[in-house]
Amino acid sequence: MASWAEVNGYNGSANFLYIHSDEERVQMLKLFHYINDRNGHAIVPKVEQPKATYDSIQAVFEEIYEHEKMISSEINNLVGICYDERDFSTQNILQWYVQEQIEEENLFSMILDKLNLLGGDKAKLYMFDNETEKLSAAHTQAKN
Repeated sequence: MASWAEVNGYNGSANFLYIHSDEERVQMLKLFHYINDRNGHAIVPKVEQPKATYDSIQAVFEEIYEHEKMISSEINNLVGICYDERDFSTQNILQWYVQEQIEEENLFSMILDKLNLLGGDKAKLYMFDNETEKLSAAHTQAKN
């Protein structure tokens, strides 16, 4: 998605998405370390090749938002299993992910709200792209 944004002139959005991708990797590694520390063996499952093209920057963010909602649902399912199994240590670490997903869904919902306000106006999309790049810096600072 970041690559598509970059080659289609949305450099601010591309930067935001590249940074967000790095954050997602860090979140994955946190879970990997937890699994390995608990005498498990974390592995990356086979992942489908992502889409390479999109109709618009709005379509990119819509897909991300839907993906984040799906991730939230999966994390909630895991929390439920932990509760049933009385696995409180895993339930505890998953609470961090629950909170993270609330923030992720809110972030992408906000971005979509802004895009909807623009109505596809190219000049406004240019300004949106510039603001998205600033958002990536602000979002990163807030996480640290």
